[in-house]
Amino acid sequence: MVRVGITQMACGADPEANLTRQLRMLSRAVEQGAQIVCTQELFRSQYFCQSEDHACFGLAETIPGPSTDALCAFAREHEVVVVGSLFEKRASGLYHNTAVIIDADGSLLGIYRKMHIPDDPLFYEKFYFTPGDTGFKAWKTRYATIGVLVCWDQWYPEAARLTALQGAEILFYPTAIGWHPSEKQEYGKAQHDSWELIQRSHAVANGCFVCAPNRIGHELVLGPNGKPVSKDGIQFWGQSFIAAPNGQVLHRASIGKPEAVVVDCNLDLVEAARTHWPFLRDRRIDAYGALTQRFSD
Repeated sequence: MVRVGITQMACGADPEANLTRQLRMLSRAVEQGAQIVCTQELFRSQYFCQSEDHACFGLAETIPGPSTDALCAFAREHEVVVVGSLFEKRASGLYHNTAVIIDADGSLLGIYRKMHIPDDPLFYEKFYFTPGDTGFKAWKTRYATIGVLVCWDQWYPEAARLTALQGAEILFYPTAIGWHPSEKQEYGKAQHDSWELIQRSHAVANGCFVCAPNRIGHELVLGPNGKPVSKDGIQFWGQSFIAAPNGQVLHRASIGKPEAVVVDCNLDLVEAARTHWPFLRDRRIDAYGALTQRFSD
């Protein structure tokens, strides 16, 4: 039995205040007994990808760096595994959307760089992030073998499957997703349902736990002129959740309240799911070559 915690919170314009707030949220999870904790996507800032602004590259940091140091110290002090989502400056002109994986002794086990990079209205991530080159990985931590993917990755069954095949018992998806306020009434419920459904399907298809921490709040990011970069901004829908290997939601957070969601994850259920519904056994790996093509005519 592993106690897993995910957090959701609103972010402001001050990176240091956001780091302090995130550590406080992680502490709330630890107080509830969490042994593995995961932050939402890019917790140190507002979601700056609402515009293409060169000044926002100044938000990035190296890994190791200040945030990694703080998260490693937290992990070491509380003997907890930490997954943290950061804006990484790898080199001049080379930036990634990166998750750090820190073991319970405070050591940096590794990093995962977001592989799938979106480019949609108010989600202009291709301007900032180079696609990841780490591949899909799993890490054997003190408490469980975990895999980490990031936000847009959550829509791709290939990513979940390849990470599960590395041995992941729990998949984490640090996330920043929300509604365009003008579209919420017409499309909002369907958009949220699709987001949750695709990740619950990964839990079923791979016989593993899935954890998706999302941010909250209505963010109107300011541009260089001090005015919002968009008229409506993004209303992040929260509703962070943890799903069991059968796809059932064990806990779903609120839409707009900061929360630390902590759930007991019985890892015996992973083995039970993979033997009773043996999807991994029955895969026809001899017939999947076309998956490596962009399109099959």
